[in-house]
Amino acid sequence: MYEYEISQIRSAELIRRAESERLAREALRGRRAARREAARHAAEDESHTPRLRRLRSRAA
Repeated sequence: MYEYEISQIRSAELIRRAESERLAREALRGRRAARREAARHAAEDESHTPRLRRLRSRAA
């Protein structure tokens, strides 16, 4: 009976640890996605700046 209880406690601990690691990976994935989205948004904003472009003449 004692071994069975130890087994149940160990099983519950492993399940808790797996859940904790899954949540950590999920959070990391979310942070990476947010960083990529912010970088993409910043790149879009940068490409539409209202500065004048200098026209270059062709050298003949």
